[in-house]
Amino acid sequence: MARLAQTHGLTDVQQEILSTVRDFVDKEIIPVATELEHRDEYPQQIVDGLKELGVFGLMIPEEYGGLGESLLTYALCVEEIARGWMSVSGIINTHFIVAYMLKQHGTQEQKDYFLPRMAAGETRGAFSMSEPGLGSDVSAITSKAVKDGDEYVLNGQKMWLTNGGTSTLVAVLVRSDEGHPEGTAPHKSMTTFLVEKEPGFGEVRPGLTIPGKIEKMGYKGVDTTELVMDGLRIPANRVLGGVTGRGFYQMMDGVEVGRVNVAARGCGVAQRAFELGVQYAQQRHTFGKPIAQHQAIQFKLAEMATKVEAAHAMMVNAARKKDSGERNDLEAGMAKYLASEYCKEVVEDAFRIHGGYGFSKEYEIERLYREAPMLLIGEGTAEIQKMIIGRRLLEEYRFQG
Repeated sequence: MARLAQTHGLTDVQQEILSTVRDFVDKEIIPVATELEHRDEYPQQIVDGLKELGVFGLMIPEEYGGLGESLLTYALCVEEIARGWMSVSGIINTHFIVAYMLKQHGTQEQKDYFLPRMAAGETRGAFSMSEPGLGSDVSAITSKAVKDGDEYVLNGQKMWLTNGGTSTLVAVLVRSDEGHPEGTAPHKSMTTFLVEKEPGFGEVRPGLTIPGKIEKMGYKGVDTTELVMDGLRIPANRVLGGVTGRGFYQMMDGVEVGRVNVAARGCGVAQRAFELGVQYAQQRHTFGKPIAQHQAIQFKLAEMATKVEAAHAMMVNAARKKDSGERNDLEAGMAKYLASEYCKEVVEDAFRIHGGYGFSKEYEIERLYREAPMLLIGEGTAEIQKMIIGRRLLEEYRFQG
């Protein structure tokens, strides 16, 4: 085998796209990723290069200027990009989720207006569900929209907004009690608003403030922010789909494909950690021979490679299931859970193989060691994934006694 995580059954077009992206990662991302990450610098040159490759329009239909590719193609591209630097895949992911939600749920006017600009990378997307006291309990959202004539007035504070500063379009989930009487289930009284804004920090449009970047342990370069709405006025034609009360379902659909994306990121980071570990193990000598010749290290490499292969297979299965039009929350939850857990373990094993040098910022594995934990919580924690998986299994294997 040439390398781990090969995907069978790809078309010539898919193989060409992946080859192009992988070449870009090897030449344009890996050589500069650690330096940019240590400076917490936004990778503008890398982003511009990905725009030229058409990655921002990968899944947007051709009629809107995109490439019209499948979720599988996108996920495999994300795997390659995360192998280079996970933060870059995060920049693309939120954009992709908003474009997907528009494609699936937007009005024709919304698709015609936003999707061509998103395909070209001119409009950059971000989405916002979480709040300071929210965590994974989406039903506890307190941000609210109140109808006022032909507009809605939004108030509230959102949290953990990836691309909060650099984006120009944010899909924001809030409560909207209009048309939904008191006592309505929380998930039936939520609406997604398409909020356009200027890039940057501070007040980016009247009533909307992006305070600044949140300092993080890892996942640097990409801007993660809060979003504060104080009397933010949004026209009614910027309700996603044109009808209130559907926001929860729209967001969950987006998060479902987002979980495939996070699984792909886990696969990419784990693959890079394995590459670093197996290379270092053949260069580092102890007791008169490369440490790769010690059985303990060979066992570790074997376990790492097996985890990379298993996670990749589950991620591909989840993407293909979604592409087929079938429900894939079980497969996406399993893939996200397994890939993120295995990523953490593979990165730690590569860290151990590096010994004391793994603790040095001169070595790439140090960056991966700080990045991997984000995948354990992004797009739903492991506990949330297991809850989803458990419920779906009980649906499939309902006792008929």
